Amino acid sequence: MTATSLLTSLLPLVADLSRELPEGERYRRLLGALRALLPCDAAALLRLDGDCLVPLAVDGLSTDTLGRRFRISEHPRFEALLASSQPTRFATDSDLPDPYDGLVEGLDEHLEVHDCMGCPLFVDERPWGLLTLDSLDPERFEPIDLSALQAFASLAAATVSAAQRIEHLALRAEDEHHRAEVYRQASGQQHRDMVGQSKAHKRLVEEINLVGGSDLTVLITGETGVGKELVAQAIHAASPRADQPLISLNCAALPDTLVESELFGHVRGAFTGATNDRRGKFELADGGTLFLDEVGELSLTVQAKLLRVLQSGQLQRLGSDKEHRVDVRLIAATNRDLAEEVRNGRYRADFYHRLSVYPLQVPPLRERGRDVLLLAGFFLEQNRSRMGLGSLRLTSDAQAALLAYDWPGNVRELEHLIGRSALKALGNCKVRPKILSLSAGDLDLPHAAAENLPTISLAPESMVTVSGDLRQATENYQRQIIGACLERHQHNWAGAARELGLDRANLGRMAKRLGLK
Repeated sequence: MTATSLLTSLLPLVADLSRELPEGERYRRLLGALRALLPCDAAALLRLDGDCLVPLAVDGLSTDTLGRRFRISEHPRFEALLASSQPTRFATDSDLPDPYDGLVEGLDEHLEVHDCMGCPLFVDERPWGLLTLDSLDPERFEPIDLSALQAFASLAAATVSAAQRIEHLALRAEDEHHRAEVYRQASGQQHRDMVGQSKAHKRLVEEINLVGGSDLTVLITGETGVGKELVAQAIHAASPRADQPLISLNCAALPDTLVESELFGHVRGAFTGATNDRRGKFELADGGTLFLDEVGELSLTVQAKLLRVLQSGQLQRLGSDKEHRVDVRLIAATNRDLAEEVRNGRYRADFYHRLSVYPLQVPPLRERGRDVLLLAGFFLEQNRSRMGLGSLRLTSDAQAALLAYDWPGNVRELEHLIGRSALKALGNCKVRPKILSLSAGDLDLPHAAAENLPTISLAPESMVTVSGDLRQATENYQRQIIGACLERHQHNWAGAARELGLDRANLGRMAKRLGLK
């Protein structure tokens, strides 16, 4: 490689340093220039985050790679790259497993990476992350002068530093106009395990950072399995109370007789079995945050006592007349429609309004587009590590199946699906593979009724003709099933929900989404 070709490749990046570009676009340009300078099948930029490497941008690797978190201790090649201050090229016959085996984009067959090199990045003289290059050709990098990669790495570090400084300056400038907007832009402070790039996910992260800096009570709503507890953790992490405890209580997991004791504590002799004084969740969370999950399950009696604590900041342990003052930020979560519960007299209106000072809706997975692939990558890497595999990946038909499915159980369903499918696929292998690929057949997703609706006979003239978009065909089929069921029950929603094996509220949400309500 000549000095001229090196300069030609680097000049556009130098020009980009003075331009205001979105962070993602800046990093994509960086990897595009790297592949032009040093031809390869895949390149990646990874940021060091504690004991993990987090992919910020990939070029030539599958989309789900962006959702993975590579634990350094489990990937000796990454360890070796970080341990060196210079670029490293691994021998083509190296017995160290490659983290990207099976992840090169567009290849369904089990092709492994054969040539690999990388370079650590330093920002302000501190390790920041890695640049990696991979090729399926075992001799691709042999003629490359590693000094060219070193020169590129220096510019890459400048690019990263520029991106961080531009972001910092943008936040400071925005702060002068509207402080709240700073929180909306501070997505870089999100919880490390909140994975996603969709507009719906980014809006959620913006709101988390907006409300996180306040002390407002937050009511997190959303369907079962969307990750409401993870959102609560992210709000706490974005708050001034982040270095104080976050105490959680699942209100549905305890009988009504014990909820009071768990929340407010008790003194010795307060009830049978109370042999010692015990602090409740409120006292344990003093100075920090209390997260009440499934808050819709609280009885009217407990709601009244909680309301008093929220209003005065004072509580009494069960069996005691002594007052205790606490400073607690409350976050609550529910999958119920509490406004509807208030209208029906099953929930206190005053308590509901105390909880919903800042309502926060978590979007269902079906509204997050290709985030399903990033989340799948996150769970694939978890299971790869747990199962001791070299690589765990999705074939193209499996990715298509994930994108077409409606996810009634949301992120939790996806997590369980990946774990179950990986275990079954491994059990079907006669010889333990280095690379395990999950196909659409391994995932075994329902083909038509995404909400696991039962089989219902439809008149022949009403049957769906599947053509074009699979999601649209699925929704048409669901409309016909639900419509036929409602007809049989004279539009009694409770009866239809029982026949379909659905919660009434979930059926209502489905019908609204499908235009039936």
